[in-house]
Amino acid sequence: MSIAENIARVRAEIAEAARQAGRDPAEITLVGASKMNDAAACREAVAAGIDALGENRVQEMTQKLAENAYDGVPLHFIGHLQRNKVKNVVGKVALLESVGSSELLAAVNAQAEKLGIVQDILLEVNIGREDAKSGFFPEELPAAAESALALKNVRVRGLMCIPPVAEEPHGSIPYFEKVRRLYVDINEKLYHNKLDMLSMGMSGDFADAVRTGATMVRVGTAIFGARSYAAV
Repeated sequence: MSIAENIARVRAEIAEAARQAGRDPAEITLVGASKMNDAAACREAVAAGIDALGENRVQEMTQKLAENAYDGVPLHFIGHLQRNKVKNVVGKVALLESVGSSELLAAVNAQAEKLGIVQDILLEVNIGREDAKSGFFPEELPAAAESALALKNVRVRGLMCIPPVAEEPHGSIPYFEKVRRLYVDINEKLYHNKLDMLSMGMSGDFADAVRTGATMVRVGTAIFGARSYAAV
C-alpha cells in the first residue's frame, strides 16, 4: 500500500477508536514518525495530509531539513536528545516531545533564551521505569512540571510516554491510563487546565492510546512500512 493509503487506513482506525471512547476524531493529531525514511517519503506523507512529522535522530533531521522534507507541516522531535545537540533542535522544531530530565529542560531553556524564542515541549514520562529509556519517573514529574513553570523560554504543552513493549494484546493500556492520570493531575494542580497535548501510542497500540485519552499518536511503520536499517 502507498503512504497515502496507509495514512487513510490509520486515520480510519483513529476515528473508530475515538468514536468508541465518545471522542471527536478531529481531537487527535497524527504524527508520522519518519525515522529512516527519506525526504521523498516525508513529502509524500505531507501531500497525503499528515498532521505533523516526527524525527528521532538529530543528524537525520538536519539533513532532511536541508532537503525541505517537512515543508507544509509542523516538525516534532520525538527521540532521545543529548544535551550537546540541543542547539541543533531548539528553534528548528515546532514541538520537542522528549524532554525527560531536569538537565535537558534547563539546556533547552538556555538555548531558547539565546535565540529569543519560547520552545514548546512535552515532558517525557518513563512510565515503565525502564533503565534503557529516558524520562521522568512518575514521582519526579510534579516537581519537574513545577520547575518548568519558572522557565521563561519553554512552554510545557503536555506529556509524552513510550510504555514497555507489550507482551500481550492491549498490554499498553495500563501504562496509558497511568500517564493520563498524571496528565490530568498536573493539568489541574499546576497548569490551570491549559495543557492540551498527551502524546501516547505508536504503530502497534495507537488505537488503545486514543481510547485511553491520547491527543497525539506517533505512527511510523504503519504509515511508512518496515524500516530499513541501512544508512540514511
